[in-house]
Amino acid sequence: MNKAECIASVASDLNSAEQALDAAITQATTLVQSMIGARTVLNLSPVSGAGSQARAMEAIAAMATAREALVACHGELAKDHRRLGYGVYAVGPVNKPAEDTIPPATGELARASRLRAV
Repeated sequence: MNKAECIASVASDLNSAEQALDAAITQATTLVQSMIGARTVLNLSPVSGAGSQARAMEAIAAMATAREALVACHGELAKDHRRLGYGVYAVGPVNKPAEDTIPPATGELARASRLRAV
């Protein structure tokens, strides 16, 4: 496996992990919505199921913390990638954060990064 393949493999795994965590958060929030809807349909008091709903929301909060850690991991990997001199590399969607959160680029990339959406 050459360097590019190795980097692509890590990037792909990172992207897969991010998508899986987002899907888990989505599914857990759907569960909470379902629990609230069922309580309403069954005409039950808000007290009914409050404990289980609170636990589901705790799980969502834990997944949100895990997502923050995974996003931080992504940032650290990007720093390592640049620090090691492997250049620009992207896998998956390219919806990246605003430019002010990304270190300034040099050369051709710097000229391109001056463009702004209007």
